Parts: sequence; C-alpha cells; structure tokens
Amino acid sequence: MTLTTRVLIGLVAGLAAGAAIAAYAPGLVPQIIAVAEPAGGLWLDALRMTIIPLVFALLVTGVSQAADTARAGGDAARTLGLFAVLLVASAAFAAIATPALLAIWPAPAEAAQALRAAAHAANGQIPPTPTIEAMLKSFIPTNPVQVAAEGAMAPLVVFALVFGLAATRIAAEHRASLLGFFAAVKDTMMVLVHWVLWAAPFGVFALALVTGARTGLGAVGILGHYVIVVSIMCLSMAAVAVILAVVFGRVPFMAFLRAMIPVEAVAISTQSSLASLPAMLDTAERLGVPDKVRGMVLPMAVALFRMTSPAGNMAVVIYVAHIYGVALSPLVLAVGVLVAATVSLAAVGIASAVTFFTTLGPISMAMGVPMELLPLLLAVETLPDISRTIGNVTADVAVTTMAAEWSLEEDAQEELPVSEGV
Repeated sequence: MTLTTRVLIGLVAGLAAGAAIAAYAPGLVPQIIAVAEPAGGLWLDALRMTIIPLVFALLVTGVSQAADTARAGGDAARTLGLFAVLLVASAAFAAIATPALLAIWPAPAEAAQALRAAAHAANGQIPPTPTIEAMLKSFIPTNPVQVAAEGAMAPLVVFALVFGLAATRIAAEHRASLLGFFAAVKDTMMVLVHWVLWAAPFGVFALALVTGARTGLGAVGILGHYVIVVSIMCLSMAAVAVILAVVFGRVPFMAFLRAMIPVEAVAISTQSSLASLPAMLDTAERLGVPDKVRGMVLPMAVALFRMTSPAGNMAVVIYVAHIYGVALSPLVLAVGVLVAATVSLAAVGIASAVTFFTTLGPISMAMGVPMELLPLLLAVETLPDISRTIGNVTADVAVTTMAAEWSLEEDAQEELPVSEGV
C-alpha cells in the first residue's frame, strides 16, 4: 500500500469520525479536539523541522549542477536559460490565473468559513501582509543563521542561490568536499523525512479529525474544488507546452498530439517523468529530433525541469490563502513566483510525497500562508499529480523540439557559403 493511499485512508477516516462525533456526540467535540489537535500539530512540527535544512542542501547542490551545465555553453546553456524562463513564466501564470479563477468560482462558502474559523482557533491571528519596504529589505539576509531559525524562506533561498553559485568558483577539491557535505546533509534529511512520513497517516488522521469535528463533511467539497482548481493550472501548462512545440518547435499540431499519446499513457499510469523518459526519447525520434539533441535535452529536462511545479505549487498556496482569508498583495505574489520557480530545482528526483512539502513549505513560509491544510491536501494529491506529470512530460518533449529547431538553424547557417570580400 503506497504512502498516498495510507494518507488518503487516514484523511477519510479522520473526516468521517470527526463529522460523526460532531453530529451524534457534540459534547465530546472539545475533548476530542483537545487531544487530536496537539497530536496533529506535533507531527506537522516534525515535518517543518526538516524543510529548511533539506531545501537549503537541495538548492546548493542543484544550483551547482545547473552552473556546471551552463558552463558547458552552446545548446546546453541555451536550454538551461529556456528552463529558467519557463519556470518563472509558469509561476507567474498561476499567480495571475488562480486568483482570477477563484474570484469566478470560489470555494464552497460555508465550508471555507468553517475552515477559516478552525484556522484562527489553531493558529491564533493570521499573519499580516508585510509592507513593501519590509519585504524588499528582507531579500538580503544580514544574518543567514537568524533567518533560518525564524523560518524566513525568501532571504534563505537568495542566500542558498548565491552560496551555490559561489561554490562553483572555489578550488575543485574544496568544491567536491563542500558539495559532498551538502549531499550528505540532503541524504540524511531525506531519511528523517521518510521517518516523519511513515507517521503521516496518523498525523493526517488527527488533523482531519479536528477538521471534521469543526466543519462536518463540508471539507469534502472543498477538497474536490481544490483538486479541480490545481489540475486546471497544471493542465494549462501542458497546453502552453503544446503551443511552444507548434510555434517554436515547428511541429504540426496533430502530429505532436498523436506522437504524445504513448508518453501521456506512461505518465498517467506511473505519475513519473523519469519513468516516462524512454517513451519521450522514442517520441522525440519520431518527431524528427536529432539523436544528439534528444540525448542531451531530455535527460537534462528530467533532471532539472518540471514546468508544472511552479504553477501547481503557486495554485496550492494561493488556494490555501483563499480558504484562510489571507490577503496576497502583488509584491507577495511576486515573491512567491520567484521562490516557486527556484525551489522547483529542489523537487526533481524526489518522491512526490516528499516534494509536496519540500516545495510548498518554502512558498507558504515566504508568502505568510499557514501550512496546516497541507497534510490534508497531500491525501488527495494523486489526482493533481497526474495533471502535473502530464504537463511535465509534454513540456519536456516541447522544449526538445525547440532545441532541435535551434540546432537545425545553426547547422544551416554553418553550411551557407561565405561571400568574397566578407
């Protein structure tokens, strides 16, 4: 039984038990909440404990790897630049489209109000939106240790990026030792994360029990609404990827859709871009992508590029803010865009259950959005995860066709005869 299945069982059991207690034994609700809420909070705190060191280690190693790739120059550097642009664009799209979609189709009002009341009861006062001056000043950490201790993710992400880039400029033997240290930190924190996630069904049960006792079964409607909203954002990235392949990769629309059918089938069944790589290589070959291009770009895309990660993660955080009534200013959304695009590097190659908290934790902390709903959302992540994988594999093949077009143009320019006297 997979972790997602066990967490889903914990969610359903907790919501059902809480709703039953609220309906048939309302006098027990205060006692149940008094026990279950601290238990769920303890598990959530254990999960929070791993986020900062894990994300920092992942960003340092990921940025160093990306910098090494960029130094190779040529198509590799150009493709890496394309990845960066598309990741930022993905997050920016969700930052604009998700609030617009929620304005047209908000969450069920009664259940959202109950969840907001539960959030205030559990967390006290919702954190205020920081001023523009405070936000701008916070980007440069005067004391990286202090910002890590305070959980200030935006300046910590900036420091991790600069630190990782600086590590590529030191002596090779020192760089190997330093990156080896952070690789060891990453591996150690992953062990801790797996230990914490082993208890996830119990933690989610406790949190869902409290939610069910306070909101009844109205939370079920919100979870379904959430799945649809996030899936729309992820599938929108798949649509954008198709447009990129047609316009910039010069692939006929229907030819691209037909070629992607085997890839999408593997993506839906495995929910893994890595498992879809053989099918993507075969599809790229049938689309006429040269071997040297597909052999370089597709593995690089699987290793460094997940186009739906920023869009999907921004959608999740904005949705939680919508439920909790947290106002998100344009500046806070801009910070979220930058953090979402950056921490997507920390998501590649990690199991989706771990990725969910590794990427959403920093974004939530940077935007001042409570994290208490995230464990409940993890339980229904399987459906949005299918949409995420569909978008990712579509984008991977699309950028490969774009790189192939660059390569063909360069080859054509090299074969042009040089005029006399030039």
